[in-house]
Amino acid sequence: MVADLRPLAAVLVSAVAIVLIVASHRRPNLREGWSVVAALAKFGIIVSMLPAVMDGTVFAWSLRESTGVQFLAGIDFALRADPLGIFFALLASFLWIFTSFYAIGYMRGLDEHAQTRFFASFAASLSAAVGIAFAANLVTIFVFYELLSLVTYPLVAHNEDSEARIAGRKYITYTFFGGGVFLLAGTVMIYWLTSLVRSGPTLAFEAGGMEALATAAQAEPVYAQAAFFLLIAGFGVKAALMPLHSWLADAMVAPTPVSGLLHAVAVVKSGAFGIARVILEVYGPGLIHDLPLDVPGIGEVGLNIPVAIVAAFTLTAASIIAMRKDHLKRRLAYSTTAQLSYIVLGLSMLHPYAMVGALFHIPAHAFAKLTLFFCAGSIHVETHTDYISEMAGIGKRMPLTMTAFTVGAAGMAGLPPVAGFVSKFYMLIGAGSMGGEYLLFAAALLLSAVLNVAYFWPVVYTAFFESEDRHDAKPLLEFPRGGLVESYADGSDADIAADGGQPTDGEADRSDPERPTADEDGNYEYAVDEYPSDAEVPDGDQVSSVDHHGDFDDHLTGGPPADGWPRRSPITETTWLMLAPIAVIATGAVVLGIGPDYAVFLDLARQIVGDVFGLPFEDVTAVPFDRLVTEVPH
Repeated sequence: MVADLRPLAAVLVSAVAIVLIVASHRRPNLREGWSVVAALAKFGIIVSMLPAVMDGTVFAWSLRESTGVQFLAGIDFALRADPLGIFFALLASFLWIFTSFYAIGYMRGLDEHAQTRFFASFAASLSAAVGIAFAANLVTIFVFYELLSLVTYPLVAHNEDSEARIAGRKYITYTFFGGGVFLLAGTVMIYWLTSLVRSGPTLAFEAGGMEALATAAQAEPVYAQAAFFLLIAGFGVKAALMPLHSWLADAMVAPTPVSGLLHAVAVVKSGAFGIARVILEVYGPGLIHDLPLDVPGIGEVGLNIPVAIVAAFTLTAASIIAMRKDHLKRRLAYSTTAQLSYIVLGLSMLHPYAMVGALFHIPAHAFAKLTLFFCAGSIHVETHTDYISEMAGIGKRMPLTMTAFTVGAAGMAGLPPVAGFVSKFYMLIGAGSMGGEYLLFAAALLLSAVLNVAYFWPVVYTAFFESEDRHDAKPLLEFPRGGLVESYADGSDADIAADGGQPTDGEADRSDPERPTADEDGNYEYAVDEYPSDAEVPDGDQVSSVDHHGDFDDHLTGGPPADGWPRRSPITETTWLMLAPIAVIATGAVVLGIGPDYAVFLDLARQIVGDVFGLPFEDVTAVPFDRLVTEVPH
């Protein structure tokens, strides 16, 4: 372990940017420039540590050693850049670069209010996320975990309407109070358990699990089991494990850059990352194996099995719920809930291959889901279309965006050559190697992949293979519940409902309770942003049409204009500030899938798992699992 300031610098660089962003509030170009500079600086600092970390060096910074200040009795406020920490920090910092450009195009395209607050909160969020990545113990990660909830609240409640405020309060209640209380309780119990050991209390992460905790657990197994589930629940709130998940869908009211980076990378991934720390470096596979639960009528069950069951249920149930959502961002939100559970399920299976798959799914999901959110935001900025049922033929209006969406959807479903295929393949190998009840988890993985296709295919089909005048909102199957051939409405059969049901008064049945509805004055509630770029917005006491891109669309609730979608080329469908990040991130998802052996994330995942078992990864996979968990150092 080498003392170094770079872990601290990586955390503070975006914190310094907050001051510069606020000071430049009257100069938008300079303000956004600080965001980009901070993102590049943060990524550069983290990359500078990467080669040495992959060679086994750990960079550390300690408050006590640097200043002489003791944070808590026996516990130091410390940061360290180890393989698992650099894994998460590298991902978050890299994606922040492109999200910074995207956010500039998005916020300017919608002429959003409070942009200074937005960019300042965004920088604070990345500072907290990197703090979570580099936290050296449970107390430090708790501080940054709670800080992340606080600084992301203004982003969730950005719109400042009643819906945003309700979503913000729910977000804080779940993540700050709920998750924070569970995490703090588990941390206090670990502190007490380790204080029973002669070496004294410790909360520092150790590859393979804390040695002091393993010793204390032999004397107090029940308390060790309780602390494990408290920690999993605390991090599980942000990981959106059911039934702690409902905040995530409501938080989609936030601007799309927030939904993209914070809800596909920083916030939700911090929960999954925390669970990885607990399983790999607090308890470790060996201790989890040695602390089985005695379930009446069943017998002894490993601590990992209840976690795996919850994860398998979550990924299945969330996928089913996603199929029922017409609002695109809400469908993506429930997809995120399902995909995060892949990570938790892979980790909780404890098999080396499953663990590698789970870790690699963190960047695989991040690249693919960020692509999907970027596409959803671009669609909204350009057309104010938020509902899948209104996207018929939109592929000709936004060809590059919808092509990138298809790539992201393939990654979510685990189809080659996108990175999601690699991560899920590793998890399936792990489940198959375990056999027995673990085959049920493999079945859940396969079922969820099928469900992913089921809820993403209609979006792709609607965009590319339907036209505005011949639109069937449910194209999967031609029967009353899936849409009929004769449901295509034209002049002769305009009264036939598009879903094969009863005709409605003049328009297709819009039964989704989440859809915007007009009030008595004909004004609509917007699902994402109050003033979309191509809708009518207040201009003093007058109502005028705002056109940022040269095409006046006279629709208020999304969908094609009266004369259909205008045909656009990929380079003219929206601003380059949004197009370039979409293209780069979608390409990254494919590159990770085509060349995983050359991707640093896969190498890091193998190194992390090898360190947990105390062997090179190639040797780990050659040892039978039963021997592996009993011989792992703990």
